[in-house]
Amino acid sequence: MRRILLAILSVFWIFAVPNQACAETGYDLWLRYQPLDSGAKERVGQVVGGYFTAQTHRPTMEAAARELRTGLSAMLGYQIVQRHTVQADGGIVLGTGESPHIAPLGLPLASLGREGYLLRSVVIEGKQVTIIAGNTDVGVLYGVFAFLKRIQLGQPIDKLDIIDKPKLQLRVLNHWDNLDRHVERGYSGWSIWDWQKLPGYKDPRYTDYARANASIGINGVVLTNVNANAEVLKPEWLQKVKALAEVFRPYGIKVYLTARFSAPIEIGGMKTADPLDPGVAAWWKAKIDEIYGVIPDFGGFLVKANSEGQPGPNDYHRSHADGANMFADALKAHGGVVMWRAFVYAAENPEDRHKQAYTDFKPLDGKFRDNVLVQVKNGAIDFQPREPFHPLFGAMPRTPLMMEFQITKEYLGFATHLAYLGPMWEEVLEADTFRPAKGSTVAKVIETPVAPGAVTGMAGVANVGNDLNWSGSQFDQANWYAFGRFAWDPDASAHAIARDWAGLTWGNDPALVDPIVAMMMGSREAVVDYMTPLGLTHLMATGHHYGPGPWVADLARPEWNPVYYHKADANGIGFDRTKTGSDALSQYAPEVARLWGDPKKVPENLLLWFHHVPWDRKMQSGRTLWDELVVRYDAGVEAVAAMQARWDGLKDKVDARRWSEVRDFLAIQHEEAKWWRDASIAYFQSISKRPLPVGHAAPPHDLEHYKAINNRYAPGNG
Repeated sequence: MRRILLAILSVFWIFAVPNQACAETGYDLWLRYQPLDSGAKERVGQVVGGYFTAQTHRPTMEAAARELRTGLSAMLGYQIVQRHTVQADGGIVLGTGESPHIAPLGLPLASLGREGYLLRSVVIEGKQVTIIAGNTDVGVLYGVFAFLKRIQLGQPIDKLDIIDKPKLQLRVLNHWDNLDRHVERGYSGWSIWDWQKLPGYKDPRYTDYARANASIGINGVVLTNVNANAEVLKPEWLQKVKALAEVFRPYGIKVYLTARFSAPIEIGGMKTADPLDPGVAAWWKAKIDEIYGVIPDFGGFLVKANSEGQPGPNDYHRSHADGANMFADALKAHGGVVMWRAFVYAAENPEDRHKQAYTDFKPLDGKFRDNVLVQVKNGAIDFQPREPFHPLFGAMPRTPLMMEFQITKEYLGFATHLAYLGPMWEEVLEADTFRPAKGSTVAKVIETPVAPGAVTGMAGVANVGNDLNWSGSQFDQANWYAFGRFAWDPDASAHAIARDWAGLTWGNDPALVDPIVAMMMGSREAVVDYMTPLGLTHLMATGHHYGPGPWVADLARPEWNPVYYHKADANGIGFDRTKTGSDALSQYAPEVARLWGDPKKVPENLLLWFHHVPWDRKMQSGRTLWDELVVRYDAGVEAVAAMQARWDGLKDKVDARRWSEVRDFLAIQHEEAKWWRDASIAYFQSISKRPLPVGHAAPPHDLEHYKAINNRYAPGNG
């Protein structure tokens, strides 16, 4: 009887569900909910039935029910009906531990915490039922997304017994969006926040953005650029922020703002922003009380201070702890937090830029309030294609450290270069700090509270804009997705995440998923090879960071010049960070310093980061360093060509619009990889004076040709 009913329903419902296979744009991200094939539809239908049970008198539970109804109806081809009691056909039950349908089951919900979820197949009154439960409504919402993901990926749902919860409390996207809608280091159009229309008009896209974030467990959004504008703290702007908070709240997402340290002067009419001045502290307390009066669940502030010209406590001879604690004290009563960035370096400081954050923050360990997280970039320089892990991880055992990754690819070819960042992040998270002992990986450092109840977190610089596909390219969506997965579980696998994303985004056929995952998993290493092989770093043209500029040496601040980082001369190349150089290695644990400090033992992919070595040094391949450098540049170009060939082979398996876009972007990447290769070899050969190894072509132009290329209007510049 149930099959007859479902068949009848499908006749009517099939015309109400849009054909999502037509002319896909990428807007649906990994939430495509494509119709299942007949076999999968029958298997899922037997478990799901035509009903689900939920009590939806609260906004988050309504969001969960709506997502379940939308996803199942689209995939099965008939409408899933919501009931308030368990039906004879069983079906799905959503709820928290207090739900009358779930409370009698004695499920192990206590271990889930506030955001965890449980998926379990049970029998209620003789009926087969699938339970999606959590201690809170947001846990149920996360469970719904996990359940729908299993169906999309063809995984079984008939004998479920799954418990999952996040390992980090704060999982936050940092938008570098300005109030004029320009996005600093953004390559996917304008900011999605249409401030001029807020608060009167809440674009439906905001809800889809919240859905996407909730589906991967992101629970916080910093709306504004770290290079902050104090205007956003004014009453009229807080009403706009309130409107976004209202959209995000049902999806478990809090809003945060960046606080400009000098706001008391700029919008408060004060003569100082000294954090130890009682008047300044009172001004910030009043402002924070005002914000919470408008947005009761406001998350707190992200602060960039005394870095790249931004104002901060050092302007008044105060420490970063003094500045952070002033904000923390005012936020404490409201449950808010301060995310204080450790990305600090100053023009007047001659110290190796690699060392400056450690020098400033290590002495402050234990001096921050308990609602302060020090937000530390994955590496000590600036989101480069490859960096060793930041020496602060493991070095501040009494201070919560929050990982900061960059999802937008400021230094990895912008939106047009395919570069899946999962392997980069996994490489950093798996790195052993040896603090306090062997096995203390970066992941464990950020997962482990420094004290009972202390906050933990991860932040990612968002790559979202108002482009139709959200991220500027189809494959850059994978980095948004991967960030959410790593923020939920820093011990996750980049390969497993790539497989899930590929299956959800492109289709679940192994003949499609396998080559896509192969492309993704090799893509970041390809970028490293054609941009910064063997531990070279920061060779991008300055300002916009688009294209090669290893010759740049005329900028005011030394650390803005690529020559500062590669130090190539007639004798060799690389930055000596051993005791004979800047001694940056002394900031790591002795075990790490000994390994990386020995040019014979350091991994070759970090060799030139830590050592200045001769051009004729013998490498593991048996080639000289110079020859190896050229080989790596060519390997990067060849890897992009291989990706093109793989993608060409998938033409009949991918919708035409998205396939064509990726094809065109890979062609751009291939040309720009050759540009990187040719310009870099031309420059370094002018210094090394070595011939190219046999079989490797000379650059088609002389060095002056490449130096003359000007891209001053490249997107994303400040």
